[in-house]
Amino acid sequence: MLKEIETKEDIELMVDTFYAKVREDSLLGDIFNTVIQDNWPEHLGKMYRFWQTVLLHESSYRGNPLAHHINLPISKEHFNRWLELFYIALNENFMGDKAEEAKMRAARIAEIFQARIHHYNQE
Repeated sequence: MLKEIETKEDIELMVDTFYAKVREDSLLGDIFNTVIQDNWPEHLGKMYRFWQTVLLHESSYRGNPLAHHINLPISKEHFNRWLELFYIALNENFMGDKAEEAKMRAARIAEIFQARIHHYNQE
């Protein structure tokens, strides 16, 4: 049954569902698993805090996510797949304004990261 994103537990379900897909994905899995290695619990915790800050306005995340992605071998194809899996994870579990906001925010993040990584690699 689809529900609204309202709680920390909802954020955890969203993040866990998404990253389960990423870890198994033929395009993204190797990149994420190579970078994160055995630190998945730490990474997931950061992502919980990030999305709690973005969607629930809890101000629990501190950091610069772009800095962790700037040197990765990723392109538009990777961002498109990342967004596709994110939308699938959301659509499997959630509906409503926060789910739509999450999709919009993720698309904006992908756009910004892609542009900045491209610019960085052109220097």
